Parts: sequence; C-alpha cells; structure tokens
Amino acid sequence: MNDEETWAFLASSPARPAVLATTRSNGRPHAAPVWYALDGHTIVFTTGRETVKGRALLRDPRVAMCIDDDAPPFSFVAVEGMAEISENPAELLRWATILGGRYMGADQAERFGVRNAVPGELLVHVRPSRLTAFKDLAD
Repeated sequence: MNDEETWAFLASSPARPAVLATTRSNGRPHAAPVWYALDGHTIVFTTGRETVKGRALLRDPRVAMCIDDDAPPFSFVAVEGMAEISENPAELLRWATILGGRYMGADQAERFGVRNAVPGELLVHVRPSRLTAFKDLAD
C-alpha cells in the first residue's frame, strides 16, 4: 500500500480493532485489542491506567500496533510509534464518544463515551514513526 492507501485502510469501515503491543516491566511482551480512531495521522485510543497496557505505556511510550483485514484477499497495517498520554477529562470524553460511535454506531456513541471517559482512563495518541502495509496478500 502507498501512504494514501494505508491511511484510508486505517480509517475504513467497518472499524477493525487494533492489536496493541507493549512491554511489561520484566521485558515480556503484552498484546491486547483496542478500539482506535484517527486524528489526522495520529492513532487515538483509550485504556485504563491500571491495566497491563496502561501501566506499560506510562513506563515506556514505545508501542507497536497491527490492524488487519481478516477476510480474503487479506491486508494489514503494522505501526510502530510513540504514545503520548493525557488525562484531560474533556478530551477523554470527546474521544471516548468518537470511539463508541465508530465501533458501536452513532446511536450508542454518547453512552459509550460517558461510560469510558471516567477517572482512571488514559487518552493515548500514537504518533507513528514507521508504517508497514500490505494489501491483497492472497491474490
């Protein structure tokens, strides 16, 4: 994929979860799915401060993510980058609402936003430093 195709794939519908990879304090890898949205060329998601991924991000902002289309002919984007973390309540509510709408539908956006924009949640912006993308692997 070229750059334009890569960002279009990341923004496409239906929304696909990303698998986020972080490193635990003992060096072991940790991978978990996250809902994400785009803010320009930045990937945005939320997570709990006390989750494995939340604690890992607070300790070490380096991340890897993979977003794939699991239907033939199969495509994926792998992301490497640095996470920037915020706990700003207004921004957290804004993005939690966007994420709720993206994954659960516009009619559920506000409900999921309020549910997920609570104390202890982190707003994470990932600025990619490297993107690897392939499309139509089975063709």
